[in-house]
Amino acid sequence: MTATTFPTYRSRYLPAMSAAEIAALPDKEWAPVIVTTGAIEQHGPHLPVAVDALMGQAWLERIMPCLSAEASCYVAPPITIGKSNEHVGFPGTLFVSKDTLRLLLFTIARQIAAWGFRHLLVLNTHGGNTDVILYTLAEIETRWGLSTGFLRHGVDYGLSEKERTLGMHANTAETAWVRVIAPGCVDMDAAVAEYPDDAASAGELRPEAAPATFAWVTADVSRTGIMGDAPAGTAERGEAWLATTAQAYANQIETICRKNRSD
Repeated sequence: MTATTFPTYRSRYLPAMSAAEIAALPDKEWAPVIVTTGAIEQHGPHLPVAVDALMGQAWLERIMPCLSAEASCYVAPPITIGKSNEHVGFPGTLFVSKDTLRLLLFTIARQIAAWGFRHLLVLNTHGGNTDVILYTLAEIETRWGLSTGFLRHGVDYGLSEKERTLGMHANTAETAWVRVIAPGCVDMDAAVAEYPDDAASAGELRPEAAPATFAWVTADVSRTGIMGDAPAGTAERGEAWLATTAQAYANQIETICRKNRSD
């Protein structure tokens, strides 16, 4: 049996290269380096705690075959533990502070700039990281002169309004994805539909994705750790969503590469 040492996109994975190979890369002036930022945290009783960390790698595995030969990009080591303090009180959650996450991104940015790269993209799979990443990317541009970007797929999954607004965690989409990428780690007998108090969705005040939001921790709004309709996350939906989302990410990367080459 042969061990799989590196991901399938080994030719784009910086940790799989020698120092000489990195030094000799011909397209560092315009090819972006992608870093995934995830989390290790409870995902209800039915999903593994590594969902967000797994999804970063799952997206890359599916994005890379969608890219044309002209869309050169490289992949940095992943950041797999994120700012997940909202999930304290549930077993299985690891988290770092906002300052630690910021410093991890600074470290990667500083080093890839020293290697000669000029563009950094973040593919984030955990909502709790988002605000920290956005202000850190602005600082990275100022400190090291890198251009930065935050990859967003923008795919409409056709979910109900309730799922879109209150299905925030271990929800339909996450359940569907993991049923495809790691089916042996999913216990659908334990999957339930649970949402934060419906009163939270009234008007413009909601826990997330609203004109006005409020601070929360999972234990305050969910008994099981699920926020969404987990049983609706079928493998069939997951397969379709993985394909369309990977293509959307690939299209965005292609656009960024074309812009970088023309600048």
